[in-house]
Amino acid sequence: MSVEKRHPIPVKEAIHRVLQQDIYTEATQVSLYDCEGYILAEDIIATYDIPRFDKSPYDGFAIRSEDSQGASADNRVAFEVVDHIGAGSVSEKTLQQGQAVRIMTGAQMPAGADAVVMLEQTVETADGFTLRKPFERLENVSLKGEETATGDVVLHKGQRINAGAVAVLATFGYADVPVYRKPTAAIIATGSELLDVEDDLEPGKIRNSNGPMIAALLQKEGVEVERYHIQMDDYDSSLAVITSALEQHDMVITTGGVSVGDFDYLPDIYKVLGADVLFNKIAMRPGSVTTVAVAQGKYLFGLSGNPSACYSGFELFTKPAIYHMMGATCCYPAMIRATLMADFKKANPFTRFIRAHVTLTGREATVSPSGFNKSGAVVSIAHSNGMMMLPGGTRGYQVGHEVDVLLTSAELYQQELYL
Repeated sequence: MSVEKRHPIPVKEAIHRVLQQDIYTEATQVSLYDCEGYILAEDIIATYDIPRFDKSPYDGFAIRSEDSQGASADNRVAFEVVDHIGAGSVSEKTLQQGQAVRIMTGAQMPAGADAVVMLEQTVETADGFTLRKPFERLENVSLKGEETATGDVVLHKGQRINAGAVAVLATFGYADVPVYRKPTAAIIATGSELLDVEDDLEPGKIRNSNGPMIAALLQKEGVEVERYHIQMDDYDSSLAVITSALEQHDMVITTGGVSVGDFDYLPDIYKVLGADVLFNKIAMRPGSVTTVAVAQGKYLFGLSGNPSACYSGFELFTKPAIYHMMGATCCYPAMIRATLMADFKKANPFTRFIRAHVTLTGREATVSPSGFNKSGAVVSIAHSNGMMMLPGGTRGYQVGHEVDVLLTSAELYQQELYL
């Protein structure tokens, strides 16, 4: 086994190399009720106007605006109610002078009406109501096509489908939705020191936490996962299982085995597979030895065996690649600015990613390290919902400094509702 000289590249450059690969899943269709979280494979075009007709946005009365002119507190104008319509019904009446139609929210405006009087603006009479103010033409009326006109692009190819997009798809009758297939992934944890979760602890051994963690992160993205048996530090068996996994899945994720020690075989396995190594050293901490390669038109992610470094590598490189493969327009996680609530005095020769807990207080975000922050730390990951990104070349940060935070969890709730 050869030991190679590695040259670190910036984090931004590493992410760019991952996302410029011509690796995509194919378009397919899924049920409307299963499409949340997928990426649209086509633009969705409005096939009719929304609203489809002039309608009332309130419960009240449809009137002719000209009949309300001159109304005031001293001169209340009376209307006769000649019909009553609810949403989904259409009045057959054509309004004449001084007439009104009781109308529900969403109902189509009756012929002759051009304004809506809200219920609370009226005083009931024996055959109708009176009002004390004049109304202008189209006041309180939702006009046909004012939200969307026929032919408008209402959802874009490459857009991630959320609940709002599902509502739009349902509006235009998409029982089956054109999307890109989600990739499948193989997870292979390497290292002779690893035990399965159900195994009893032995001297010098640790339980495999990276495999289950990566599986959970993939499942959160809706990616189908196959977990391979823990591989010992043996070249032949590692090569065989990685070769098999590569044949059956869109991406292979290994944890451990990417350093330059005597038992780190992955660099040599990549050579045998004819893989194009995009990078094998990044100017970051933790996870500097994170390696990404491409073979047979598929991604090979070599993540660190240290849990926190493994986690950082997944969030920075694997997750964006998943969305890139599905043709997503936006592949990067959200980033915010937050005020640091604890000193972090460690110098940063390279960009450092710190597992952190973000708290929203009112409209302000604060952030603190979530616990012990060496690369092998496990418990701090469980208490984090983001990663502070501290640029290289700094001498540490103090309470009150503003820092960039990459959000890694959707479970970011604030303790109180501030409106």
